[in-house]
Formats: sequence, structure tokens, C-alpha cells
Amino acid sequence: METRAAHQLPTNRGLLKMLIFSPLTLSIYPLVVYSRISTEINTVASRHDGKHTMHYCLIYFLLSGITLGIAPIVWLHRISGRIGCELKRRGIAYKFSSADFWLWSVLGSIIFVGPFVFIHKFLKAMNLLNADYNQRG
Repeated sequence: METRAAHQLPTNRGLLKMLIFSPLTLSIYPLVVYSRISTEINTVASRHDGKHTMHYCLIYFLLSGITLGIAPIVWLHRISGRIGCELKRRGIAYKFSSADFWLWSVLGSIIFVGPFVFIHKFLKAMNLLNADYNQRG
């Protein structure tokens, strides 16, 4: 018996869209994407792992200033780990974890392209999770 999701989650996010729409929308597009991803990971994974990822707008607008920018870093670390665990639980053959955040986004910023590699991997991982959720629920 096949269970399909009642509401189809997007599977078409990518680095090129992020690079084009970020400057055009004065950096509002990434906020919208990360906010939607925070909701989507809760839809996809909460039933299985019992966790809840805080909405990105709350992190960005309320906690970022108070924590001197540390809250978004913690959020990205945690959501990356959660995405990686859900990929593994669903048997999706794509390696992604919080280590990717630290290696590509943080250390990779030394070589300039690292954060772009992280965004690509992050969006691809969520696209894969969403596609699996759309197919199997």
C-alpha cells in the first residue's frame, strides 16, 4: 500500500535560484527558503524523530541580535544534522550532516566557494527528502 503526501512539498530548489533571487529580492528569498525548509523538515521528520525545528524567521529576527549571530549558526548546525539523520532513516543514498555545515560553510569560506557548496548540498538534501516524502509520506 502506497501512502502519498496530501500536500506536495517543493523539490526544485537549487543554488542557481538562490544566487539569482537573493540580490534581486534584497536577501528576502533566502529567508523565505530557510523558513519554508524549517516547516518542511518538521512535516517530514517530526513524526519519526520527535523533534521540532524552530522557524527560521524567529531565529533570524528575534534571536540573532540577542545572541550576536550565534543562533543562526546553531540552527544551521542542528537542521543539517536532522536532515542527515532523516536521509539515513529513509535510506536515501546522499551523505549530508552537520559536518557539511562546519566543513563547507565555515571552513570552506576560506576558499570562498565553500558556502556555495554547502547551500547546494543543503538544498539538494531537502529536495531529496521532500521528493521521498511526496512519494511515500
